Parts: sequence; C-alpha cells; structure tokens
Amino acid sequence: MTQNRPSNYLMSITIIGVLFFIFGFVTWLNSVLIPFLKQACELTDFQAYFVTLAFYISYFVMAIPSSYILKKTGFTKGMSVGLAIMGVGSLIFIPAAQLRSYPLFLLGLFTQGTGLTLLQTASNPYVTILGPIESAAKRISIMGICNKVAGMIGIFILVELLFSDSAGLTERIQSLSGNELAAELDALASRVIAPYTVMAIILFVLSLMLLKAPLPEINPEDNSATDQSSQKKESIFDFPHLMLGVLCLFMYVGVEVIAIDTIGLYGQYQGFDLITSGKFGIYSLIALVACYLLGIAVMPKYISQRNALIVSAALGIVFTICTLLTDGGVSIAFVVLLSFANTLMWPCIWPLALDKLGRFTETGSALLIMGIAGGAILPLAYGAISDITNRQTGYIIMIPLYLYILYYAMRGYRAGKTV
Repeated sequence: MTQNRPSNYLMSITIIGVLFFIFGFVTWLNSVLIPFLKQACELTDFQAYFVTLAFYISYFVMAIPSSYILKKTGFTKGMSVGLAIMGVGSLIFIPAAQLRSYPLFLLGLFTQGTGLTLLQTASNPYVTILGPIESAAKRISIMGICNKVAGMIGIFILVELLFSDSAGLTERIQSLSGNELAAELDALASRVIAPYTVMAIILFVLSLMLLKAPLPEINPEDNSATDQSSQKKESIFDFPHLMLGVLCLFMYVGVEVIAIDTIGLYGQYQGFDLITSGKFGIYSLIALVACYLLGIAVMPKYISQRNALIVSAALGIVFTICTLLTDGGVSIAFVVLLSFANTLMWPCIWPLALDKLGRFTETGSALLIMGIAGGAILPLAYGAISDITNRQTGYIIMIPLYLYILYYAMRGYRAGKTV
C-alpha cells in the first residue's frame, strides 16, 4: 500500500472532497429552509428554528451509535450507508410538502442529519489519518472549502427555486384567508418536491458508487498517538480539558449556525426582500472560505492554533457588538463577518481538546461530535429572544458564547493537564 500511496492518496482525497461538498450542500440549505418553512407553515421565529434543532440534534443522538456502526461496517461501507440515509431523509420532504406538515419536514431533516452524522464520524478521522499527521490541518481546511463552496451553490439554487416571485407571493398571501390561503400555501410548500427528489436520486447513486470506489480501508487505532499520562487515567471523564472542549465546541457550533441560518430572516427584519435576504448566507460562506485560505497560509507558521482561537473569539465579540449597534446593510455586513471570525474555531478546538488523550482519543472524538448539538439548541434560544424582543436584539446571546470560547483558548484547554 505504501508503494501505491501517491495515486491512491490523490483519488482518496478527491472522493472525500466530494463527500464534504455534499455535507455543505445539504447542511447550509437550512438558512433558506428556515424563512421558507416559516412562511409556508405559518410559524413564529421560535418555531422556525426547530429546523436547526431537528437537524443538529441528530449529531448528539447518533454520534455514539455511528461509531458502533463504523466498527461493524468499516469506513467506506459506513459512508455509503450514511449517503443512503440522507437520501431517505430527502424523500421524506415529498409527503411533508404534499401534506404541508412541519413535523414531517422536521423528520426529514433529522433523518438527513442522521446520515450526515455517520458520514462526519467516518470522514473527519479518515481525512486526518489518510496522510501525514503534520499536514492534517491543511487537508481539513481544504475539505472545509469544499463544504462551504457547496453551501454557496446550494443556497443560490434553492433561493431561485423557492423565492423566484417572493414580492408578489408575500403580498398575495397577506391578502388571502381561509381555503384560498391554504391552497396558496400548499402550492408554495410543493416547490421543495422537485429539488429534494433530485437530491435523493443523486445521494442514492453516490451511495452505490462509493461502494465501488478505490478507497483504502484504514484502522484509526494504528494511527492513534500514545501518551504515557493517559495510561494512568481510568475514564474519559478524567480529562477535564476534553469536557471543557466539548462544551466549547457546543458553543462554537451554536454561534456558527446562528450567524448563517438566521441571516435570511434578519435581512427581512432590516428591510430586504426574500430573494435578496435569502442569498445573504452566500456572503457568509464566502467569508468562511476566505478565512480558511488565510488559516492555511498562517497556521502554524505565524500563529499557533491556540492564539488563532483567541483572536477568533475576540473578533466574534467585537462583530456581535457592532451588529447590535448598527442597522441596515452595515449590520448585515457585521453578521457576515461573524462567519469570518468563526471559521478557524473548528480546526483549533479539536486538537486542543484531543491533546494527550492517548487510548481515549476515539471516545473523545465521539463526544466532540455530540457537541455539534449546539447547532440544535442555541439557535432556538436566539429565536425565543427574537420573539420576545426583535431579531437584532436576539444576537446578544452570542456574547457569552464567545466569552466562553475565549476562556477555553486562554485557560480551559490546559485544565487537568500535568504539563
């Protein structure tokens, strides 16, 4: 296998890059689905953010089961199963749209999230182990770019399909009542049927193709670092820096999802129409890609992972305050910049949290995946504050979240360590 490594390595990285593209395409559609389902299903802001709850809570529920599945199937078959489950989730959107049933939409999102959990649990360690550990951060950043570029494309396509006549549609809905209103909303909901049917077909085809793909099967235990201090530990809970790191990842995913998935409704609050505000998420993803490229260039040569996390958290606090104190396009621009501040947090938190875990590394990774549930809970809190006050004041929730991330970067990452 070592002799064939150059060609196999390039092919494997390309295939995993395609998978990360799919992650992004599916994940970041939520920023469009939230305002769409809010209108089609007549929801409050709080109810609309159950979209993020249904999608991201699957990471908490399914992370441990996914690790067991992967031990039985191996990485390649496990990723194929994940794609197939995502395809099933996409098909659920068809009856959900026909019945205009919000609970069914949420079931479809949870099922998609379940498939993504399996894919993420397999692909994140896979891309780390596949090549030299010294270049793992660069590979993760490249995968992140694939993820965000896919999100831009997905948002653009879905906005055009769902909001093509947004101004006239909103006026028409506001002027109707009773059966006429129900018929118009039914027609609106049916717009998701075609794109999600196509998505399901593509996912099923890719699932079958992946089974025949020339991906080498790898064993993470062969690549896990052994640390002498970890041999003295009896439980994963003997690593306080990991527990604090899981909470830090929970906070990080929360601020990332809030920054991107709320920008559509916030754009409407600031006076922009549906089709314009629906595309604001694209600018957020552009900011993410720009910061990924910056991170590839400067880490760790010019700035350490820990210091990058400190700078990111500090910028998040500054940009949140600016979002709260400005209005219109300027305030929208600062929400976009929040995504720039958030970009490097994921690749910085993981190595700090997994440091010196030794034989507990796999369990620690599963706990960190569960931390992605921050994207389920914290946007709901934003929605609740928005309903009570307004969509701008709701962003105040991000300040304590960034403060905790700053604490972890400065002190929490070394809690319980002997060195």
